[in-house]
Amino acid sequence: MTTAVFPGSFDPMTWGHVDIATRARSMFSKVVIAVAHNSTKTPLLDLDTRVDLARRAVEPLEGVEVVAVDGLLVDYCRSIGAGVIVKGLRGGADYDYERPMALMNRTLSGIETVFITGDNALSHVASSLVRDVARHGGQIGRYVPDGVVDAVAAALAAERA
Repeated sequence: MTTAVFPGSFDPMTWGHVDIATRARSMFSKVVIAVAHNSTKTPLLDLDTRVDLARRAVEPLEGVEVVAVDGLLVDYCRSIGAGVIVKGLRGGADYDYERPMALMNRTLSGIETVFITGDNALSHVASSLVRDVARHGGQIGRYVPDGVVDAVAAALAAERA
């Protein structure tokens, strides 16, 4: 039984993330979506909200769970016996960004990273773009699972207050 960890900030969860989780589950016995704090980012949504939205988005997927993770990803992977880290790629820029992290994780722990190419129909969907569209009054419903639109709107309203 191979457990894979799919880490990210998921700020917010998108259909692209769900696509990667779904396809990872077809390859691995169990997929753990690890919602993490990224020290280089200031999230729009708080950690509890991101975890809740991710859980709701993948609820129909058997063998996929969602947890909040703090600290080194490889330490979490070791603690649950995960044998692989899964990362989704939309294009070359994602690979260039993810490759050094994959190599660092492997040298720290021996845990390999598997890259899954995202669905071409979703290759333009990124959490940062979703947030930007929402900040400027655009409609994000077709890019995100249920509940995300309302959570993003509430977070933006709180940001403006």
